[in-house]
Amino acid sequence: MTSDNRNHGGGHHSERGFTVKDDERQREIALECGRAAHESGNAHEFAGEEARKAGRKGGEACGGN
Repeated sequence: MTSDNRNHGGGHHSERGFTVKDDERQREIALECGRAAHESGNAHEFAGEEARKAGRKGGEACGGN
């Protein structure tokens, strides 16, 4: 049996999808998705204190001070 990029259990990564796109294209796609979410009413907007809590939680998760 041969090994190729379709072997998902062996730590191999396929060369397709969002992560293969260059940084500028990823930003364009994210911007389009954000606009669509806001237009449809599905986007979440953080209030000041809620954003601070989320930032602290993220910092703790990645070991930040």
